[in-house]
Amino acid sequence: QKMRFESKLPNVGTTIFTVMSGLANQVGAINLSQGFPNFNPSARLQQLVTDHMAGGDNQYAPMPGLLSLREMIAAKIDSLYGVGINPDTEITVTAGGTQAIFCCIAAFVRPGDEVILLEPCYDSYRPSVETVGGIPVVHQLSAPHYQVDWNVLSKLITPRTRMLCINTPQNPTGTILRREDMAKIDAMLRGTDVLLMSDEVYEHLIYDGEKHASALCFPELYARTLAIYSFGKTYHNTGWKTGYCVAPPELTREFRKVHQFNVFSANHPMQAAFADFMADPSEYLGLPAFYQHKRDFFLQAMAHTRFKPLHCSGTYFQLFEYGHISNEPDLAFCKRLTTEFGVAAIPVSSFFSDGKDEKVIRLCFAKTDDLLERAGKALEKV
Repeated sequence: QKMRFESKLPNVGTTIFTVMSGLANQVGAINLSQGFPNFNPSARLQQLVTDHMAGGDNQYAPMPGLLSLREMIAAKIDSLYGVGINPDTEITVTAGGTQAIFCCIAAFVRPGDEVILLEPCYDSYRPSVETVGGIPVVHQLSAPHYQVDWNVLSKLITPRTRMLCINTPQNPTGTILRREDMAKIDAMLRGTDVLLMSDEVYEHLIYDGEKHASALCFPELYARTLAIYSFGKTYHNTGWKTGYCVAPPELTREFRKVHQFNVFSANHPMQAAFADFMADPSEYLGLPAFYQHKRDFFLQAMAHTRFKPLHCSGTYFQLFEYGHISNEPDLAFCKRLTTEFGVAAIPVSSFFSDGKDEKVIRLCFAKTDDLLERAGKALEKV
């Protein structure tokens, strides 16, 4: 007799990133689909990890993360945003940003609680909400500007709303929330019991002289916020899976209850190396210029193609419209780009739970200039 069980995520298959990267590998295409750099992190940072391994930092790190690293994170937040954060009670080091997002949702969302998502959004939010029995409530954004309508959004808040999830700079759209947007969220949530999950993993990847508007900078808003960050995005090592969550003490306590039984602690030698490496802030302070060059270089490489770029204010993703080139659904179009033209992209419909298809694709420009140039040349043939 066949064992019976009901899937908690019946509509979830293999992620689009795995599908497109797999197809790219299969046909030897340039992979601009998955969001990771094709270059190595700093040689000095790699050496620091090796040194810490040789020095014996190979067993469990403390559950909240190494204090030395949390102190460096607090110093960074103070220098960038002028906000004093207690490294002991308000910072938890995690096994990457996605694990932090899951723990954040699992710690506070109960079955039947509503969680507001701004779609298109990073693909882990919705499954995390559904796994713990929460109900995703969607505010859908539209190309080409993907602007939030705060009046419409505020009407989605009900007594059952437990959390609002935001992401700035936003994956996949490359849009940012500015200070006035954060002030609107602050005003909208005041007097409610709604928590804010502020995914700020691309905080340093922000361009054209814009400043990152962090939820940490708004004292009343911070009181209800869990803010998520990623070393992988900042230091070009997504495979090291190290991030952190910043939240007020009472929220951090609840977050850590889930974190300690989810992974217990994040990887020790990497944490020790990051603590040393962060003593020199020039590495992350130089990121906006570093990636803005890549964005502009890539736009130049794509200038002779028929694709229409949308404005990218942050992240290392560039969106392009293709509706004037082809009427194909975006997934079919991306698969054809991969197999016929040798460049793998991500269909933006995969970031909408209802599969909304606006004929927009996402390409990652966290790649070496030669690869971006080759991709542009290949796409001129489309």
